[in-house]
Amino acid sequence: MTKTPAAPPAAPALAAQRRAGLLVTLVLGGLTALPPLSMDMYLPALPQVTDALSAPAATIQLTLTACLAGMALGQLVVGPMSDRWGRRRPLLAGMVLYVLATAVCAFAPSAELLIGFRLVQGLAGSAGIVIARAVVRDLYDGDEMARFFSTLMLISGVAPVVAPLIGGQILQVTDWRGVFVVLTGIGVLLTLVVWRFLGETLPAELRHPGGVAHALRTMRGLLADRVFAGYTFAGGFAFAALFAYISASPFVVQDLYGASPQTFSLLFGINSVGLIAAGQINGRLLVGRVSLDTVLGVGLGLITLAATALLLMTSGVFGEVGLVPVAAGLFVLMSSMGLTLPNANTQALMRTPHAAGSASALLGTSSFLVGAVASPLVGIAGEETAVPMAVVQLGCALIAVGCYAGLCRPWRRAGVRAGQAG
Repeated sequence: MTKTPAAPPAAPALAAQRRAGLLVTLVLGGLTALPPLSMDMYLPALPQVTDALSAPAATIQLTLTACLAGMALGQLVVGPMSDRWGRRRPLLAGMVLYVLATAVCAFAPSAELLIGFRLVQGLAGSAGIVIARAVVRDLYDGDEMARFFSTLMLISGVAPVVAPLIGGQILQVTDWRGVFVVLTGIGVLLTLVVWRFLGETLPAELRHPGGVAHALRTMRGLLADRVFAGYTFAGGFAFAALFAYISASPFVVQDLYGASPQTFSLLFGINSVGLIAAGQINGRLLVGRVSLDTVLGVGLGLITLAATALLLMTSGVFGEVGLVPVAAGLFVLMSSMGLTLPNANTQALMRTPHAAGSASALLGTSSFLVGAVASPLVGIAGEETAVPMAVVQLGCALIAVGCYAGLCRPWRRAGVRAGQAG
């Protein structure tokens, strides 16, 4: 395993956690699976929630936006907290609040109350996202970190595969409220697993004693690093293209193309399998053989091509197209995330061993905040066209490519490394 000079040596407790391998992977995988579970299990129920609460589709899509915004803003708080007090205590506090907020969502009598507690649910659930990434940075470095992120994608990627299927089956026996009851049970189980099996990974001597001012200075310093900012925004806008698909696909697939909730769940699962497969190709075959920057660039290029094809198909350039060609374009777009997100996260975190929690917070916040803005935009022209979804996806993809090329400038850094080696 390669270590960067700035990375602190692993303490004996950290070495023990790494030897636990599979157990740590499962726990961190569960934490990173929580956001897709919270979002995707609920997707097949969106049209039903619209009818049950007598609210327009755009209002109900705000329940996705609120959850995303909560996950974005919560990470800005939890990340620095975990650099100051360690990973374990903020994580457990967030998980308990997540369980309580999800339980309230199950009984929300109005769209407004549901939106409010989805915001709280996102704020609390952000602890699992940001701290899982920080724990990976505590334990791993370099190519090994990229491989671990790809392994996490395998585990957390199962969540979007099974979540809509579970959501569709729940709707066979109960209404949308049952989805939140199941999510509450999952939150309780995950909280107990974290409490029992995940130890502290940030030694006391490596914690930052500063308060809010110190956290803000740290984040400002991270964003002043042009390359870190480039990877952060490139990954964030690629993630926003993914969430444009997540928020629009229930209406596009079910309302525009007449698919049932079960068919939608199946297609969503197939797309998630593509993401998992690409992530495993990245982690098992490409990492260590091909540079992370090269794979990241290919992933961003594929996302851009898929979004362009979707825009041409949905705008009628090719005439009336059925569900299959559109589903194929969405499959390529979602699969390419498996080449993009792990490598963007790894390249950003490798530059920040001194403030993994704050760096993880900025990575997550940029992704979820841009995703929260993208989600309502896909429905801006109503429910009769898929063009806004494709426009948002293509716009996000082009911005991601621009950030990667303009800020990261990987070819220049590769030239510098080659000159140093020579």
